[in-house]
Amino acid sequence: MYVVAGVTGHTGSVVAETLLAQGEKVRVIVRDAKQGEPWKQKGAEVAVAQLSDAAAVTKVLSGAKGAYLLLPPRLDVEDLIAAQRPIADALAEAVRKSGVPHVVLLSSFGAEVGDGTGLIRSLHDAERKLGAASKNITFLRAAYFIENFASVLPATQGGVLPTFLTPDRRIPMVATADIGRVVAELLLEPATNTRVVELSSTRDWSPNDLAGELSRILGRTITAQFAPLDAVVPAFTGMGIPRGLAELYREMIDAINKGVVTRQGPPAVRRFGQLTPGDVLKGLLEKAPPHA
Repeated sequence: MYVVAGVTGHTGSVVAETLLAQGEKVRVIVRDAKQGEPWKQKGAEVAVAQLSDAAAVTKVLSGAKGAYLLLPPRLDVEDLIAAQRPIADALAEAVRKSGVPHVVLLSSFGAEVGDGTGLIRSLHDAERKLGAASKNITFLRAAYFIENFASVLPATQGGVLPTFLTPDRRIPMVATADIGRVVAELLLEPATNTRVVELSSTRDWSPNDLAGELSRILGRTITAQFAPLDAVVPAFTGMGIPRGLAELYREMIDAINKGVVTRQGPPAVRRFGQLTPGDVLKGLLEKAPPHA
């Protein structure tokens, strides 16, 4: 039995579906019973628990062969670092008390850096806490999500791809579906002690490259439109995101542009995604066309 968190999101759903397709028994964690109904129909066992409830998660993890855990993203809190700290504490306690033999934690490039990385600082804290609680753990450090560009795709109607990333600088990126697929592989190939896996596409991509992919898909010229770092906070607060959280996004983007958030290299091992930005962007456009 494998326990999978985050099944209402992009990565956990792929993990659970991949394991079920391979005939593995899966127990999914959901916040309420209604969210679990589709998974019951797919053959999964459903456990209702909040990830911040150490006692509940301990019970869910007990008897499992392995577990996929993550810190759920939030857009409604002023201080995300403070909000996610007790979740990391609860997960660490549950891992320790349950004795689950292997955990895969979704982390990020740059999680080895303790400061100056914005949102990623929460994952630095989570790695430290769960690493101390688990006998065998895999930190899956994922590259920049290609899906992060979804919110600005409507602007392609005007021929531009807005970005705060340096337009001509290639960085590691990855599709969330590839994260889910690789998590399933790692659960079936458990680590001994601590394993760090860096996951990205087979090559690095720049916003200019993505604009080129969009030009090919849409059949018209799309140009990456750079916005300065000072515009990050106003842009995010304008979308209703609390200012403190917007500041964390600003710090993270700055760290990416400066090369602070990048591959650590050995002893981390590398895995590669199968999907390209073109694959992901095409799918996003089909779900929500820019002119809609």
